[in-house]
Amino acid sequence: DYFPQSFWSLIKNSPVELIIMQALCWVHDDLNEVDIGSYILKVCGQEEVLQNKHCIGSHEYIQNCRKWDTDIKLQLLTHSGICSDLARTVSTSQPARECWLQGGTFLCHKAVDHVIKTVRKICSTLDCVETPAITESVANLGRDAFKINCHLGSLQPENPLKVSLDQLTRAVEALLQLHTNSCSNSAAISPEESKSTKEAWTATEHLQFTIFAAHGISSGWVSNYEKYYLICSLTHNGKDLFKPVQSKKVGTYKSFFYLIKWDELIIFPIQISQLPLESVLCLTLFGILSQSSGSSPDSNKQRKGPENLGQVSLPLFDFRRSDTQTSEIAGRVSFLYLRICIIFFFFFFQIDFPSHTFDIEYKMPQAAKTTVHHSVETLEKPLRERLLAILSKDSTIGLSKEDKEFLWEKRHYCHSHPNSLPKILVSAPHWDWANLPEIYSLLQRWPPLSPLAALELLDSKFADQEVRNTAVKWIETLSDDELTDFLPQFVQALKYETHLDSALVKFLLARALGSIRIAHYLYWLLKDTLYDTKFGVRYEQILGAFLSVCGKRLREELEKQTRLVQLFGMVAEKVKQTSGSARQVLNSKCYVKACSFFSSNAVPLKVALINADPLGEEINVMFKVGEDLRQDMLALQMIKIMDKIWLQEGLDLRMVIFKCLSTGKDRGMVELVPASDTLRKIQVEYGVTGSFKDKPLAEWLRKYNPTEEEYEKASENFIYSCAGCCVATYVLGICDRHNDNIMLRNTGHMFHIDFGKFLGHAQMFGSFKRDRAPFVLTSDMAYVINGGEKPTIRFQLFVDLCCQAYNLIRKHASLFLNLLSLMLSSGLPELSGVQDLKYVQDALQPQTTDAEATIFFTRLIESSLGSVATKFNFFIHNLAQLRFSGLPSNDEPILSFSAKTYSLKQDGRIKQVSVFTYQKRYNPDKHYIYVVRVLREGQVEPTFVFRTFDEFQELHNKLGILFPLWKLPGFPNKMVLGRTHIKDVAAKRKVELNSYIQSLMNSSPEVAECDLVYTFFHPLLRDDKVEGIDGIARPAGKVGGEVKLSISYRNSTLFVMVMHIKDLVTEDGADPNPYVKTYLLPDTHKTSKRKTKISRKTRNPTFNEMLVYSGYSMETLKQRELQLSVLSAESLRENFFLGGITLPLKDFNLSKETLLIKGEHSHI
Repeated sequence: DYFPQSFWSLIKNSPVELIIMQALCWVHDDLNEVDIGSYILKVCGQEEVLQNKHCIGSHEYIQNCRKWDTDIKLQLLTHSGICSDLARTVSTSQPARECWLQGGTFLCHKAVDHVIKTVRKICSTLDCVETPAITESVANLGRDAFKINCHLGSLQPENPLKVSLDQLTRAVEALLQLHTNSCSNSAAISPEESKSTKEAWTATEHLQFTIFAAHGISSGWVSNYEKYYLICSLTHNGKDLFKPVQSKKVGTYKSFFYLIKWDELIIFPIQISQLPLESVLCLTLFGILSQSSGSSPDSNKQRKGPENLGQVSLPLFDFRRSDTQTSEIAGRVSFLYLRICIIFFFFFFQIDFPSHTFDIEYKMPQAAKTTVHHSVETLEKPLRERLLAILSKDSTIGLSKEDKEFLWEKRHYCHSHPNSLPKILVSAPHWDWANLPEIYSLLQRWPPLSPLAALELLDSKFADQEVRNTAVKWIETLSDDELTDFLPQFVQALKYETHLDSALVKFLLARALGSIRIAHYLYWLLKDTLYDTKFGVRYEQILGAFLSVCGKRLREELEKQTRLVQLFGMVAEKVKQTSGSARQVLNSKCYVKACSFFSSNAVPLKVALINADPLGEEINVMFKVGEDLRQDMLALQMIKIMDKIWLQEGLDLRMVIFKCLSTGKDRGMVELVPASDTLRKIQVEYGVTGSFKDKPLAEWLRKYNPTEEEYEKASENFIYSCAGCCVATYVLGICDRHNDNIMLRNTGHMFHIDFGKFLGHAQMFGSFKRDRAPFVLTSDMAYVINGGEKPTIRFQLFVDLCCQAYNLIRKHASLFLNLLSLMLSSGLPELSGVQDLKYVQDALQPQTTDAEATIFFTRLIESSLGSVATKFNFFIHNLAQLRFSGLPSNDEPILSFSAKTYSLKQDGRIKQVSVFTYQKRYNPDKHYIYVVRVLREGQVEPTFVFRTFDEFQELHNKLGILFPLWKLPGFPNKMVLGRTHIKDVAAKRKVELNSYIQSLMNSSPEVAECDLVYTFFHPLLRDDKVEGIDGIARPAGKVGGEVKLSISYRNSTLFVMVMHIKDLVTEDGADPNPYVKTYLLPDTHKTSKRKTKISRKTRNPTFNEMLVYSGYSMETLKQRELQLSVLSAESLRENFFLGGITLPLKDFNLSKETLLIKGEHSHI
């Protein structure tokens, strides 16, 4: 069934069942005879069905059809007609059979050396582990064999050779048992008689253990590292419980295999009774380079300091889920996996815990029977305000020690603020056995958190299993769609589980068994984390558990996908390593319709996949190698969540959400958005300087949308999607923005790609940041938004959309901070610490009101729109891409303030040039402009041109690009201490700029006489204008317009926010330079005058400025009138009046924010 877009308004709120009934009416006369519940609607081209009980408009596929203005294609099927190849059945759902190493007895061999070789093979099979018992037994066997000349002789009990063989047999059996226990994630249990028990909270013994050795060492390490040492730390809730302990430095030892042997006793001066149940022992291995090696195995660089070779963690208590809920200290000997970052191999640590005559048990304490709840209103005002200020914070970031102590003390006043639970728990002073009853009492009596708020309790700050179990219980109400959105964070949270037998692991496996979509995504997320240097083994075990229960059909399907991805990887590697002319890609007969590659530096593959559904279209993806796509995945996930928040609030910003999946280390797939081009490709159609022109984007859209109706729709899509991109890229600190990673669809939807730099980690160009604007908003984008060169009310719509979207995201600041915090351990280089989270927190302006945030973001829009740096960055990228692609350049203008390029031949040779003076200007803010005196050959009178400091700097920067090998004169430093736009700075710069010009004109003719220099000194139309006087006149004539402002009152202060003015009218029809002036009347001495900035040459100015009147009581304001005037600032005549309005403040309820338009007001 095909539903045209015109049908949308009729069906969007209808349940899917109603659509099914209507479809069945076409083929059945009597619906009473039809089981409607047995029918479903399937999306053509996708293995996705609509949910019968939900509205049709709530489905993502339907929303995308509306966004792209495409027909809705659905197929009516019965349940029996659905493909169920991947469904689990009884016969295919049995767990995969596990392989266990079996112990056995040794046959008597005539040659002892053959016995030793056999033992060596066994040890090699068991990951090259050689225990001290085996080493000793082999040595005894060799010694005894030597005594009897290598002959076994009589195998009587008193025979020393038989004693040695028995000893060696027991040692091998012990190793087999130990390896089996290690693989099954259980503690090594010695077959001893049952011991007495001792509860952990009464154990006064200090924690101690012996680090014996690290087994399975690579031979490469032996040649590169001279010494090794360990840092042993004891952690809980992600923090050290005690100062870390360093082992002695030792070398390698060789018996059967290489091993690092410490045999050192480590003692932590902390009693076992003080240890929390989830205490973790972390061992970090460091290697000291040998003097002869000069470099590490993973780098050609000389490194002087010790190298971190890897880290492994061991829970101190083996938490067995028995009826008594007891936990025992980890067994006497434990072996741990450790994966190395670059070399990718396993080796084992051997740790010996002391043998006691008793077992230490950790019995879970009962929650305290406290039911004390207080209202926050009963606190004294200073305490109440302090508590509410702490509770209003978006996250636990920035909580001081004093804040935590105060919050824990007042925890019983916080029950009316459920989302404060994470802050209170993180403020708990201790998590040992004695303090748990109070914590558990608080947890049991706390109101349930929403699933998204409970997500924070899965962070590393909360290791306690009861806390994490409670969080999972609250999270279980998440829908499948919501769980899919946040699945990367859940997978990362698995790192913070003390044991694999946890509620979170069971929750994810259970939900994966109930949804193919979740199962598929979970599989690839787990596959990608296998390369984690610290937790790779844990993820292997979880992935193994998933594959053992997901069913045979799904397991086979996932194996097919894995093989296909491996094939793409091999092809992409070969293409990347081959020179350009020899590159070619062969198409596979299976799955792939076509395969080519892009000509960019990374040379990614472009793959067209065959859709298994004949009703679906081909699937186009890009496959990359050599790039870490996990950061792209995270950025796109955050943008998708932002879009869903906006949609839930009724704001559709027409965001383009495409898929990205990392499929392994430095490789992955990206969905290609059809009918789209990069801004660079669009702009270079107008020459290398296309980024400095205003019309390319508008003309490109006009080409694909020829009718006025189509173009208006595309322009509207551009306005909305551009607003969403501005907010999203600013909040996430997306950097390295150039015109090759911003794309435009021919439907007008703008979107960003390639998120290799985010959270403010900007790309550097020399000594300055390339991304100096808050976000990308260029004049050619503004041209599309305005519908031309002049500001219109469409730009006011754009500003309102940006500010509304920004404030909606600010309300969910805690969600984004929690999601990013859970990814801190993912290994992303630009998301590694609290400082990166603080970037997002600061970007969201947590302590400001919505009005203040609106003003703040409006200033960001102005800053971005006025940024020459962005255009210059685009220009640089155009040049770089032209060199790479081999396209010819042209002689079009390359200065942002000049419409054309001029040359010596056109204008005549410059004889003399100097910076004559400087003038103060307002455009709209105060700045200084420098008057340059230019005398040419054949001219009697000089000409004068006016250039700003930034325009001088643009000339210098572009000369550096055009003449990279020439030594150009030094340019004055832009950075100054204190204020920039003051007379003293201008006077100093005049001298410096004059010196720069003299040096430039005396340099080589290739530089001094180039077109770029002559274009800079060519007179422009603006150079004929002179600034005039300032004054105010009110000529008679027509006035008009509409003003939008907000009035509010708090803390003895009146806030007047001037937002927009539209449709201003002038007597001569020229565009005014409007600004707003207000008074509180009566005001004899004019002390209440407040003014906004000047907005240049527009009838529709946007101000979003707050005018503040402090120190006024409510009673005083009731007796005042707010007079608002709109004037035009003129340079060659007096300022003139455009319109005004007087508002009696007694007519307003100042306790509420009031929005006014044209003098009419309504409370919001």
